[in-house]
Amino acid sequence: MPLLKEQVATLFDLLSEQEQVLVYELIQRLVPDDVASKEDAADIASAREEYRNGETADMSAIYWG
Repeated sequence: MPLLKEQVATLFDLLSEQEQVLVYELIQRLVPDDVASKEDAADIASAREEYRNGETADMSAIYWG
């Protein structure tokens, strides 16, 4: 484990359980919750390529109801 992670883990262990919960909630808010998976990235790349090639549906052809 890199030194910084070890230091953070050591400091975290020194906190009370209530303080650990607070730190955990803070970290959760800092970490993005919408990270694209490898499959998502591949789908996005494919969609962009289709768009560049004009392989998209016309908006009027879509039933939005």
